Amino acid sequence: MEYIEGLLILFGGVGTLLIGMAMLSDNMKKLANTKLEAIFNKTSEKKLVGLGIGAGTTAIVQSSSLTTVMIVGLVNAGMITLLQATTMIMGVNIGTTITGHIASLQSFDFVIFAMITVFIGSFMVMLAKKEKIRTIGKVLCGLGLVFVGLHLLGSAMSSFRDDPFVVDLLSSITNPLLLLLIGAGLTAVFQSSSAITSIVISLAVAGIVIGNGGNDVLFVILGSNIGTCVTAMLSSVGANTNAKRAAFIHLTFNVLGSVIFMIILFVWPNFKDDLFARYFHLEATQIAMFHTFFNVICAALFLPFSQQFVNLSKRLIPDKDDKSRRIVVLDERLLGTPSLALHQLRKEIGIMSDLAIESLNNAYDAFIDKDVNRKETIQEKIANINHINKQIVQYLVKLSGEELNEEEKKELSILYSVINDLERIGDLSDNLTKYTDTYVYEKLTFSDTATEDLNNMMDKVNALFKVSMKTFELNSEEELHLVDELEEDVDRMRKEIIESHIRRLNEGTCSANNSPVLVNLVSNLERAADHMTFIAHVRTLTE
Repeated sequence: MEYIEGLLILFGGVGTLLIGMAMLSDNMKKLANTKLEAIFNKTSEKKLVGLGIGAGTTAIVQSSSLTTVMIVGLVNAGMITLLQATTMIMGVNIGTTITGHIASLQSFDFVIFAMITVFIGSFMVMLAKKEKIRTIGKVLCGLGLVFVGLHLLGSAMSSFRDDPFVVDLLSSITNPLLLLLIGAGLTAVFQSSSAITSIVISLAVAGIVIGNGGNDVLFVILGSNIGTCVTAMLSSVGANTNAKRAAFIHLTFNVLGSVIFMIILFVWPNFKDDLFARYFHLEATQIAMFHTFFNVICAALFLPFSQQFVNLSKRLIPDKDDKSRRIVVLDERLLGTPSLALHQLRKEIGIMSDLAIESLNNAYDAFIDKDVNRKETIQEKIANINHINKQIVQYLVKLSGEELNEEEKKELSILYSVINDLERIGDLSDNLTKYTDTYVYEKLTFSDTATEDLNNMMDKVNALFKVSMKTFELNSEEELHLVDELEEDVDRMRKEIIESHIRRLNEGTCSANNSPVLVNLVSNLERAADHMTFIAHVRTLTE
């Protein structure tokens, strides 16, 4: 009966630990949401910067799996390079070792303080009105549950300590390769190397020996580093080539590091005693320190060869010529981190805006050049704009289902409004192609004065677009007065062009057959200018 009770406490401890880590990770991620965007925006080709970003992010969100999935998503979205991802992944392994040190603290009896933390956190969640305070409460609950889970694990291990069957079973596993596979397999099942490390440390706290003692327990830790790669490998399924390469680099880096340290442990039987037991009295601390030592040394060894890891991945996973792919993928792995997802959306809108103004200019140039053969190319661009719009809307809908703060909800509404305006500019380009058909097939002619006036108006539209997008992208209202001036100029020029056309009609220097095409053309250019102005004013209009 005591054995069954200990087993139930063990299951409860593991469950409490995993729930606590999930709560801690999810809510730390929410608190650090905007900071994570700032961190990833600081990415550079400097290897130490990437290493620090990977380690720091993992330390913040308390989950190497989450950070690795985010990195794969960022690579898939084209937001970071493969080299940057490689250095970050090396840093992730360092950041995740913090959990091991937290687990080693269970040697000290402070479960009462952990329970008080859960108590305080739960009241903050129930009573606070501000979302940020409630999130902090959930962080406290998660942190407290982690320690409660560790306490339950310790209690379960203490009950097994006197059980000959359990002690003999664990001490009988002396094959280093088998110990490594056990660590890798359990980590793959639990999807958390931190959980496995915590269980191993709990065994050590209870005085239960794995294998013959000495280095044997360290092989399990090495295996957990390999098992954690499963999450990244699964995350890369269905992703683009670079994302698959990032997952492969993660696996290669961890496997190679584990192999090197396995050899060291084989040829140096007293490795743990000589390097760690001498300075750290507690077995749990020795294991936690080894976990950190292992990952720091591997990062130091492999960081100078980051580019070689990238080159190897490119050789083994070659590029695929995917002509059907029209845009950078809006990666759903980033939905759980709204600030990064919104950053990705803004990049997609940048692509959409470039296509919108290109299609408008191409359609206008085709009109001026009387070239009906460009119509198919222009319509392909318009179809691409519509495709991007559909993809963005679908992504916005999915993102709206996540837990967003008020600022993120407002940004979501703003982006939705902007893509509608950009799509309308693309639709107006299609109208221009129809006027070109009429211009050519009905053999219409425009005077040099009319053409010059149209060119001047189009120049104003292009200037307006440039300032409007700059105002939107920089979230700056400083140039709104310039936007309004340019929009007024476009309105004035439309009126002047129509008035000049009427004057030429009265003078007999222009044909009445030109009127529908000319009036519709300048009206469509003015409507395009209106949508550009809406984009510039979108933040003030949504307040």
